[in-house]
Amino acid sequence: MKNPGKTIPRPTESELELLRILWEKEPATVRDIYDSLNLVRPSGYTTVLKMLQIMTTKGLVMRDQSSRAHLYRCTMSQGAMQSKILKDLSNRLFSGSAAQLALHALEMEPSSKSELEEIRALLKRKVTETGTDGFATPRTRDRKG
Repeated sequence: MKNPGKTIPRPTESELELLRILWEKEPATVRDIYDSLNLVRPSGYTTVLKMLQIMTTKGLVMRDQSSRAHLYRCTMSQGAMQSKILKDLSNRLFSGSAAQLALHALEMEPSSKSELEEIRALLKRKVTETGTDGFATPRTRDRKG
């Protein structure tokens, strides 16, 4: 990786598109990624290659050069990247409140029955983990006097 010690930047929309393909197919060659991308929208081989070179420099992907066709892999799992992007969004738009981010997201679009069941299960697990109603409250010090 070319940026050791630095945090991985938030990917652009185009970079996310390539990351989604890589998460599904990795490891993958430029040709593999190019072919998958062209099923969705037209793109040039050299454009995909250049984007992967930039993404390698940024630390979003790593390249294995041991064979003739270089293989690319993501440096972060899909879940880790989603968490990173959501944390950034939460900090920038909701003052770091994950609950406010979740509430806003739920209000935007209707949820399916299975999605609502997943949300209920998560809330139940959070209540069990914290031993409370699931909402963290600041600890108060015992005051003498």
